[in-house]
Amino acid sequence: MTSFTMRNIATGLLLLVHGSSAFTTAPPQQASTTALSMAAEERRGFLSRVAWTSAAAAFGLVNTVAEPANAFGGGLDKANAKLSGYGLPPLGKTPDGFSPLVAFYGKGKNRNPLLVEFIHPIDWVVVLPNNDQNGEDGTIQAGDYGKGDTATLYVNGDKGKVDDISSQSKEFFQEAIIKAISQKGNNVYQNFKVTKVVQTTGEYKSQKYAIVDFKYELLTGAGFEVDRIGVASVTSVGDSVQVLWTASTRQRYKKLEDKLRTIAASFRCFSDGLDLTGERVTYDTSI
Repeated sequence: MTSFTMRNIATGLLLLVHGSSAFTTAPPQQASTTALSMAAEERRGFLSRVAWTSAAAAFGLVNTVAEPANAFGGGLDKANAKLSGYGLPPLGKTPDGFSPLVAFYGKGKNRNPLLVEFIHPIDWVVVLPNNDQNGEDGTIQAGDYGKGDTATLYVNGDKGKVDDISSQSKEFFQEAIIKAISQKGNNVYQNFKVTKVVQTTGEYKSQKYAIVDFKYELLTGAGFEVDRIGVASVTSVGDSVQVLWTASTRQRYKKLEDKLRTIAASFRCFSDGLDLTGERVTYDTSI
């Protein structure tokens, strides 16, 4: 795609996001807020969120269409029912303003299945992998994409199963997170640095997780850099290493740090000892 085309797309997306407010005349000062105006504001907000999600998809920030906030559509009770069906510990009460997510990665024939859980801000848009006859594409994500606030699952099968995450070096985590943030190519970031690693233990079979603080500069197609700061949780089950990485812009990180840490700390990933084959998507290829 040429830079000219990219600029045209970006301009169109910005017009789509801001068009409703940019071309609306201001109401008289004496007019009070009415139900009609409130509805209009809600509609503009909804259209803005849809436009930003579409923009994020267009530029590879998300991989598939948006799904409901909870993968199992019924809040904490249904999420815990799914976990209980596999003999896994239930999710506790979620903090105010957060929503639980329990979802499957690897329903397609081209991936090994994982059961993933974490919590995220209730107003974030959730995106799940897409499946068709060719297999599965995309990953599990949640975010306020227009503001640059995201939580994304990355599965790295290059190193296979790592038996003890807690014994890994700082360089191991740096490599894992760089792979996670650079899925669109190595020319999208610079000055990546891991600033802190803290080891933790999950509730199920004493599974190890590493909470990793990091920062980097995102290189945009427009030719400028965006400072981003994040927190990731890294573990290893099945035949791969799993990374849930959260990040935002440097300007927003101070406000969001507690939320990003809550998301990372809530990440759990399951595979070992579980039969997840029943979650596979199958297609009738005889048609």
